Amino acid sequence: MVDNSRASSRGSSVGDLAAGIDWFGHSSFRVRGSRTVYIDPWRIGPGPHAPADLVLITHPHADHCSPSDLARLPGIENAEIVTVADASRKLARSCKVIEPGDRITVRGLDIAAVPAYNLDKPHHPRSNRWIGFLVEMDGRTIYHAGDTDRIPEMKGLACDVALLPVSGVYVMNAEEAALAAGDLKARLAIPMHHGSLVGNDSDAKRFADRCPIPTMLLTSAARGSPHG
Repeated sequence: MVDNSRASSRGSSVGDLAAGIDWFGHSSFRVRGSRTVYIDPWRIGPGPHAPADLVLITHPHADHCSPSDLARLPGIENAEIVTVADASRKLARSCKVIEPGDRITVRGLDIAAVPAYNLDKPHHPRSNRWIGFLVEMDGRTIYHAGDTDRIPEMKGLACDVALLPVSGVYVMNAEEAALAAGDLKARLAIPMHHGSLVGNDSDAKRFADRCPIPTMLLTSAARGSPHG
């Protein structure tokens, strides 16, 4: 884990804001607090892993919606899954299906679905109505942008931590992601969607160098970080 910036101006350090956020590489995260939330679990490794209370899946692509990775999560049989209709059809179980603009409460957590789409690429068309998530837990709001470009809906979006794709090709590149971070009302940015299928650590570093808000570069738990 590499802290690339200064403390937040509103009373919490970068480390405090990132506490309990574990990155498994690509766009896969675990957020630990009063609940354990997995977002787009993929290639998460053998564990051990904290039992899942809630799983959020942004869209049906195999590197985001992976039934085999879901099956490896302890507690998954009792966990709630929140996702879009296209992804729910890949899963042999019931899910809470949401669309952009929806807000729901699951396991005591406030969840909002935020649009995620490409502006000049064919991979994630707006018409598919795929999403990112805003998750509020323990007084902290985390924004997982999903697979997206820098879109108008990001302007003024309020969150404490923004997880932003930076690789280019299928999503916005590092420079565009830095501009997107400036559009948000966020306190900390963490780059994602690099180091696996597309993009590498240099994309994350370029993002951090250009980002107008505090940033943190995480070491993937799938690469052997100490997070359990």
